[in-house]
Amino acid sequence: MNHKFDAVILGSGLAGLSVALRLANYGKKVAILTKKHLAECNSFYAQGGIAAVINEDDSFDSHVEDTLIAGAGLCNHEAVRYIVEHAPEAIDWLINLGVDFTREKDLADHIHLTREGGHSARRVLHVADATGAAVVNSVIKHVVNHPNITVFENYAAIDLITLTVDMNKVCSGVYALNASEGKVETFNSANVVLATGGAGKSYLYTTNPDVATGDGIAMAYRAGCSVANMEFIQFHPTCLYHPQAKSFLISEAVRGEGGILTLPNGVRFMEFHDHRMELAPRDIVARAIDFEMKKSGVDHVCLDISHKGKEFILEHFPTIYAKCKSLGIDISKEAIPVVPAAHYTCGGIVTDLSGVTNLAGLYAVGECAHTGLHGANRLASNSLLECLVIGKALVEKIISSGSLSYGELVDWDESQVVDADEEIVIAHNWDELRRLMWDYVGIVRTTKRLERAIHRINLLKSEIHEYYSNFRITNDLIELRNLVLVAELIVKSAFMRKESRGLHYSLDYPELSLVVVDTILDPINPLVS
Repeated sequence: MNHKFDAVILGSGLAGLSVALRLANYGKKVAILTKKHLAECNSFYAQGGIAAVINEDDSFDSHVEDTLIAGAGLCNHEAVRYIVEHAPEAIDWLINLGVDFTREKDLADHIHLTREGGHSARRVLHVADATGAAVVNSVIKHVVNHPNITVFENYAAIDLITLTVDMNKVCSGVYALNASEGKVETFNSANVVLATGGAGKSYLYTTNPDVATGDGIAMAYRAGCSVANMEFIQFHPTCLYHPQAKSFLISEAVRGEGGILTLPNGVRFMEFHDHRMELAPRDIVARAIDFEMKKSGVDHVCLDISHKGKEFILEHFPTIYAKCKSLGIDISKEAIPVVPAAHYTCGGIVTDLSGVTNLAGLYAVGECAHTGLHGANRLASNSLLECLVIGKALVEKIISSGSLSYGELVDWDESQVVDADEEIVIAHNWDELRRLMWDYVGIVRTTKRLERAIHRINLLKSEIHEYYSNFRITNDLIELRNLVLVAELIVKSAFMRKESRGLHYSLDYPELSLVVVDTILDPINPLVS
C-alpha cells in the first residue's frame, strides 16, 4: 500500500505532535506514525516540567548561563539563546491549547514555579508531578480531531526512502511495518520529520518506555546523516528501586523541593561531592550515587522528602506518592529507594535551529536531534522546551520551502525472505546488548570496557544482519537492528572523547581537555572503523 502526504512524522511525543498540529493548521495533510498508541512516548512520562523565564525576578541571561554551565562547555551558544528566549511563546501556545499548569496555592493567577538541579532560580512550570501526561493529552485532543491529520498507530518505521534528484540525494518517504497486519507499507512525502525520541532502551536500566529504541537516529545514520555527541547519555539519578516498578522516575523536582539523598543507613553524602549538594546537575548526582553505592556495597540509595509533611507531598507529588504507596512505601513517613538509570540521549542527528538535517527533505526534532542545546549534559526540564521551540521553527521552514513531490516510490520487496524460525535469537541478543551497554558503557567508563563493548557489539551486528537479510520483518527485529547501531555509535563516540566532560566520565582520562569539540560521526566518511 502506498500513502501520500504533505508531511510524514515519525513519533508521537510532544515534538511530533506539536509539529503535526502546526502543519495541519497551515492546511498541510499530515501523517503521524507511532509504534504503539498515540500517547506512548517519552514526553508522556516526563514528570518535572518545562523550563521557561516567566518570572520578573528571573532572566533569559540566567537561564542561558545555567544551561551553559550544565552543558560543560559544549553547548551551542546560539541554540541556547534562541531556545531560551522563545520559551515564553511556547508556554503561551500550550496554555492556549488547554494545558492547566499548577497555580500558586493562594494566588490562582500565578503559575507555580519549581526549581530543579542546575537551575539558579525557580523557573520550571509543571502540572503537579505529571507534566508530560497533561501536556501530551492536551495536544492529542486537538490532533485527533483535526481533519488534516491521520494517525497510524502500531506502525514501526523500517527505513527512510532516498532518491537522487538533480544529482542530489533527497529523502522522499519511509517504509513502515503495519504491525497489526504484518505488512510493510510505503509512505510518500517530500517532508519527513523524525521525532522518534531517544535510545534509553539500549541500557538494561532506564526510565524510558519500551518504544525508546533509537529508531530515528539509526535510520538517519543509515540514510547518510551525521550524528554528534552520542557518548553523552544522561543517567537520571533517581529511578524508583523496587522489583515491581518498571522504569518509574522519581522527579528531579523532589530534590528541588527539599528532598535529601542518603545511604540506606540514613547518612547524607552529597556534601562530599558538590557544594550544591542535591541541587547539583544530574551528571554529578548520578556519579555521586554510583560512587557511594560501589563504596558501601549497597544496591540503592534513598531519597527522603518525608520531612516536608504529607499535605505538602500530596499537593506537589500526588503521582509519585500514589505509585510508591501502591508498592508499600509511604513517602510521607519513609525514604524512597532509588538508583540511577539511563534517561536521556543528549546527542543525536545533527540539525540546525529549524530541524534541517544534511539530507534534503529530512528533518529531526526533539530527543533524536542534536541542536547543540544540551552540550555534554542536559539541564533539567529543557527537553520539552526544545521540542516546542524547534518544532515551530521546523514548521515555518517547511511552509516557506513550498510544495515538492517526487512521484511514485517502489514498494517494499520481501519476495526473497521467509518467516523467522527462532524468535528466541532476537530476545537473547536484545538482552545481551542491554546488559553489555550497562556493564561497559555506563556512568563510569574505561578504555578496556569500551573495547569489550565494541567487540561484542560487532558480533551482535553480524548475527542481526544475517537475521534481517533472511527473515521477514517484525517490530522486535526492527528495534533490535536500530538499537545495535545506536549502541555502536555511542561506543565509537566514547572512544573519540579522550577526556571526562559532562555525562562522559572516563577513569583513563579524568581531566578536561583544553580542546572543546563535538564528536561527529559521518556515515559516508566514518572517523572510527
